[in-house]
Amino acid sequence: MGKTVRLTMAQALARFLTRQMTEVDGERMPLFGGVWAIFGHGNVAGMGEALYQVRQELPTFRAHNEQGMAHAAVAYAKANFRRRVMAATTSIGPGALNMVTAAGLAHVNRLPVLFLPGDVFANRVPDPVLQQTEDFGDGTASVNDCFRPVSRYFDRIVRPEQIVPALHRAMQVLTDPAECGPVTLSLCQDVQAEAYDYPEAFFAERLWVPRRIRPDASELAAAVARLKSAKKPFIISGGGTLYSGASAALGAFAEAHGVPVGETQAGKSSLPDGHPFNMGSIGVTGTSAANRLAEEADVVLAVGTRMQDFTTGSWALFKNDERLTIGLNVQPFDAGKHRALPLVADAGVGLAELGAALGGWRAPKSWTAAAAKGKAAWKRDAAAATGATNAALPSDAQVIGAVQRALGNEVTLVCASGGLPGELHKLWEAGAAGSYHLEYGFSTMGYEIAGGLGVKLAKPGREVVVMVGDGSYLMLNSEIATSVMLGLKLIVVVLDNGGFGCINRLQMATGGANFNNLLKDARHETLPVVDFAAHAAAMGAKAVKVQSIADLEAALKEARASERTSVVVIDTDPLISTAAGGHWWDVAVPEVSSRKQVRAARKAYEKARTLQRVD
Repeated sequence: MGKTVRLTMAQALARFLTRQMTEVDGERMPLFGGVWAIFGHGNVAGMGEALYQVRQELPTFRAHNEQGMAHAAVAYAKANFRRRVMAATTSIGPGALNMVTAAGLAHVNRLPVLFLPGDVFANRVPDPVLQQTEDFGDGTASVNDCFRPVSRYFDRIVRPEQIVPALHRAMQVLTDPAECGPVTLSLCQDVQAEAYDYPEAFFAERLWVPRRIRPDASELAAAVARLKSAKKPFIISGGGTLYSGASAALGAFAEAHGVPVGETQAGKSSLPDGHPFNMGSIGVTGTSAANRLAEEADVVLAVGTRMQDFTTGSWALFKNDERLTIGLNVQPFDAGKHRALPLVADAGVGLAELGAALGGWRAPKSWTAAAAKGKAAWKRDAAAATGATNAALPSDAQVIGAVQRALGNEVTLVCASGGLPGELHKLWEAGAAGSYHLEYGFSTMGYEIAGGLGVKLAKPGREVVVMVGDGSYLMLNSEIATSVMLGLKLIVVVLDNGGFGCINRLQMATGGANFNNLLKDARHETLPVVDFAAHAAAMGAKAVKVQSIADLEAALKEARASERTSVVVIDTDPLISTAAGGHWWDVAVPEVSSRKQVRAARKAYEKARTLQRVD
């Protein structure tokens, strides 16, 4: 067996994490950027002591909410294009369950994070312990089993030596471009403290470099043949483009072959907004420029996207009966969706080899010219939507315009839920790759501020701007205090529209009565008047409420000059959204209703569904 070292299971786990390395832009660095921890009786003695021993090599960060810290860990991985990751540990019971939502977020978005929730006693002698649930028919079950469907890999550690194969498997998943996602190692609290003679080789330093999958020759040949026959080719760029570091390859491909590009939420900033072949966002929240091309396209090259319903307009966007999709993706599951011609490969390598094989082929000049004309028209519409205003209640779009004018496109913009993602997807002019950070796979309310914290950890030298609605702010805001505590400055813009304005608009669009979304339409005795600025100031942030777009721009410039987290609050109109661009989205409308508005919406819904493609 060779030389061994006697450690507790938790100590072995912590030491192992310090030995995992990665390489970013030629620089060798630790793969794990740190561990988020909220301690309780299920992890304070075992993991707490173990993390203390390695605190200089593997920093431990204390948060205020388990879901929030897990969001920060996920955002850190996303901001690092999956090259670096974080871990998060909790006690058993409610602390562990608080992270399950974040696990779902990471799973949907294919983002790596290591969850280390405490678990019940493996020996079961003191059962039931505080915070332990009991299954009357299964003695092995605990609340941590809730992580199973939202983890790429799940293991429960009931003996100290089991951590060895479990960590090896965890690392394979966390660093694999196709299998990438959340890993949960459920740590029985007594086993955390048990000792074992671990092989010294287990703690040898290891370098993890992303695998670059090259395309299969036959798949490549088929893709080339189909593209060469295309008269109206179109590219959809997803998050995989960014994770591959393939922005330059995408730009080169588009320019060499005259193919316009539309971006998903995860793929936005694949190309700078000003790139001549970047038509902007696609789908339900798409620009008119990108969506018109997608409607007419006869070949769609889908790069690094999982083709969810917002991207495809619930599979009603593509209207060309001859349309064929080529799925360029590292994950075969995504590459072959809806009978796509699969091209299983890394985005960067795949685009390079595809481009080389196409040689001098270019899309027809008329197609490229039409794309340029459509983009120019869209830019005029966008400028009109985001222009300055003296309105008492500005629209979200007008606030976005103010933020863009005050801070430029060199900042990193963070958002996740409500009406803002749709407006930002259309209207935000992204600069560098990764400067647009939207979590819109799970669209998790409460991600925004915690996610901003994770982005700032990943990019300490960049200005990080969080845009969040009042509803999401109220759900999870405690990591403002964490950002102040850690000296990780954020600029947070709170848009207060008096409730859940986005869903209220959706409710109205489907014929529903205004009910239970805006605060004024919810059951109440007295309408709450929430002083968001005072609340943020109470957590240590600099905070101000502004009364106009002009005041907002001035406050943002002051916030940029400050060294401390700043929160700027502005009231907005809950009913206005940008009319230009966009596409139908499948939201089922009741077949039977006493409301004539619902019956009319159902009739329109049934007509729209006839455009959906069932491939």
